[in-house]
Amino acid sequence: MPDPSAPAPLLVVDAANVVGSVPDGWWRDRRGAAERLRDSLAGLAQEGLPGLLPGPVEIVMVVEGRARGVEPVPGVRVVAAPGSGDDTIVELAREAEGRRCLVVTADRALRERVVHHGAECAGPRAVRS
Repeated sequence: MPDPSAPAPLLVVDAANVVGSVPDGWWRDRRGAAERLRDSLAGLAQEGLPGLLPGPVEIVMVVEGRARGVEPVPGVRVVAAPGSGDDTIVELAREAEGRRCLVVTADRALRERVVHHGAECAGPRAVRS
């Protein structure tokens, strides 16, 4: 049985990578695409990712570039990377060492970096419907 005093698992979403995984015209409105992703993630805060990460989970969506300025919503904290989104994600994974952390990205180099800090990884399909 899980320890009720333990922090909820952390789900870190590489917004640029997940948004860019589907050629749906996201490049015409990067911020709008990030907002749609954020809204789709909100429902996962309680349920988690079936088969990957049981809920409830803490969700952090990392945005960069033109997607900066996306506001958080209940269930999804939005972190605007001051520089590289990858570096921000690695820092979040480092801060989560000792806590279950799942990073959603298809970026192989980023995956290697976060696994070094104990994070698990899943591809964009894990959060795309």
